[in-house]
Amino acid sequence: MEPNTIYMLVTTVIVGVAIVTGTITATYMEGRVVIAAFENMARQPSVADRISGQLFVLLALIESGAIYVLLICLILLFANPFAAFFG
Repeated sequence: MEPNTIYMLVTTVIVGVAIVTGTITATYMEGRVVIAAFENMARQPSVADRISGQLFVLLALIESGAIYVLLICLILLFANPFAAFFG
């Protein structure tokens, strides 16, 4: 096998692991945030409006982390800055 082929294979595997880890982590954390928010809304219905507003902000911040993971993975796949060093 050529070194370039091995390099692209390793990059693809690493990107696959990174995207799976990043999305699973974001999904797990979003679930925990929603559960905590619903529990707090059930305990104190008077502040449910404030909690739901904060919930949407927190979900957007967590989801932006998953989007950053996707962005880095796409950069590594299609415009790899390390290809000149190793490939």
